Amino acid sequence: MANILHIDSSPRGDRSISRTLSYEFITSWKDTHPSDTVTYRDLGRNPVPHVDEPWIAAAFSSPDTHTPELQAAIKLSDSLIDELLAADRLVFGVPMYNLTIPSTLKAYIDQIVRVGRTFTVGANGYQGLVDSSKKVLVITSRGGSFAPGTPYAAYDFQEPYLRAILGFIGLIDVTFIHVENLNVGDEAREKSLAGAKDAIAQAVANW
Repeated sequence: MANILHIDSSPRGDRSISRTLSYEFITSWKDTHPSDTVTYRDLGRNPVPHVDEPWIAAAFSSPDTHTPELQAAIKLSDSLIDELLAADRLVFGVPMYNLTIPSTLKAYIDQIVRVGRTFTVGANGYQGLVDSSKKVLVITSRGGSFAPGTPYAAYDFQEPYLRAILGFIGLIDVTFIHVENLNVGDEAREKSLAGAKDAIAQAVANW
């Protein structure tokens, strides 16, 4: 039995492509693996707070020295990290906003990328502390095409950033399913959606 952490970051409801497809994957996965459990976090509708000064003070000091204020400032971060570490697999639904990820997801990442908890710094530099055997699936939605070889490939700050920051904490087994050309026209949109659904079916079978 595996525990899946499912995270959506779009503020949209039924109109969200990334939300719809991440749900489609989870539903199909549960049909195939009914004993697995799913922990769901909706960052689009229930965002986590941005890092602030008390958070920084708590994150870079010993818990033994924390005042009640610092304990409160870091409490949510501890819970989010514990939730991440308890998961065997992670599924993200991520729309592209202005060439990168939504600020809701960035706020979450800032909460979980923490020295001493998810990464450390040693003689050989930075090292991720999260189990590298965890599998990650990222389903994105994009208005245009940013695939390698296209004119706008260099503008993709979504996949490269997520690969880098997830790898930074140890998550290196990351699969992306991109739904592109959603604003290019009905034909391109439907073709991309059909391709994504096929990729999701393959992921359920092979992930």
